[in-house]
Amino acid sequence: MSQSYDRGLIEDFGRWQEFSAGMWAWIFHKFTGWVLIGYLFTHVAVLSTATVDGATYTSTLQGLESLLLVRFLEVGLLAVAAFHILNGIRLLFVDLGVGLGAQDKAFYAALVATAAVTVASIPTFLVGAF
Repeated sequence: MSQSYDRGLIEDFGRWQEFSAGMWAWIFHKFTGWVLIGYLFTHVAVLSTATVDGATYTSTLQGLESLLLVRFLEVGLLAVAAFHILNGIRLLFVDLGVGLGAQDKAFYAALVATAAVTVASIPTFLVGAF
């Protein structure tokens, strides 16, 4: 017979305070992966306008690029892609057995590098938006 035990409150929303760097890395990696999949479908939808004719594709891109929101979303996409790539490289090294003792430091380094790349790219993405 199986035994049951008191698992406590199921909706324990205070647990996030106990998460380690590894758990946050896993959560962010999953989140950025889903965002990239969503972007892939959006990207294919925009590119499909090129099959209609060149003018439709050009007007679609010009219309999207004229929106300030789209430019900020592009900065966010860069941040998501940069973190996903850098965390993926960290995971590759972990799978190879390199740097197992410094996983948390590598996660924080990926966050700092992502922030640096994102902040440095903001002027490039926002040129001509104002």
